[in-house]
Amino acid sequence: MSIAETKPGTVLSRIIESRRAEVSRRKRIMPEPVLRIAAGKADAPRNFAGALTRGQINVIAELKKASPSAGLLRGDFQPAPLARSFEQAGAAAISVLTEEENFQGALAHLRDARAAVALPVLRKDFIVDSWQVWEARAAHADSFLLIAAALDDTALTELLALGRELHMEPLVEVHTAEELQRALAAGSRIIGVNNRNLHTLDVSVETSMELIETVPDHCIAVSESGLRSADDLRRLRAAGFDAFLIGESLMREADPGAALGRLVAAASTGKDASSAESSHRSR
Repeated sequence: MSIAETKPGTVLSRIIESRRAEVSRRKRIMPEPVLRIAAGKADAPRNFAGALTRGQINVIAELKKASPSAGLLRGDFQPAPLARSFEQAGAAAISVLTEEENFQGALAHLRDARAAVALPVLRKDFIVDSWQVWEARAAHADSFLLIAAALDDTALTELLALGRELHMEPLVEVHTAEELQRALAAGSRIIGVNNRNLHTLDVSVETSMELIETVPDHCIAVSESGLRSADDLRRLRAAGFDAFLIGESLMREADPGAALGRLVAAASTGKDASSAESSHRSR
């Protein structure tokens, strides 16, 4: 699917159109050659892929102030303390929303979060241009999100290659079997199954269950969106998922770090824990 074929009038198409305009504006302020120099001075990337393959419940804890579907999630939004609380609670990695218009994000949130922790940090945004990848590296990001539905095959392949050149293995997000096949054909190694339909914003965890059977064993599988309970995590891990991206449900908690700690502890125990471990990645 090329960007021109993205369903017109949907949430995704509107955000992508806005993001392209914003990138064009930023390029005039910060030309790519200057941005590359800044990226070259950034801290060495941390191992995002390695963090997702520890032999335990691996949660990518997301810092998200707001969303188009839920509005403001957290008025008291302080990236550094939140990131530290997630690290202390056992998060494998941190995801930071940096899109401004719809999520009230900022690159400053990512820089603050990364400086506060030793975990790898993912830039969560609508990346449609190589300039944004250099921007992410200059901000010390360790990985970045690529959305299959927002990119044609050429762009997806080229952005994957740039990420690897910069030692930032991208998380490639899919929602359908067709998008999964496109991601695999492009050579994606970290596959994120988004349970949220980005065209309608509807959420169903069954999307992950339907697609996991066709994610190859050599890929790292991540389930994203709509994950709220230890049962969700145990069930998905038993099906073959390596990691889980969780944001909204944590951001709504009075103490997000404590909530994550309880979730990880509960998902690591219980009657299904042993069976989940034995069947993990055995599909």
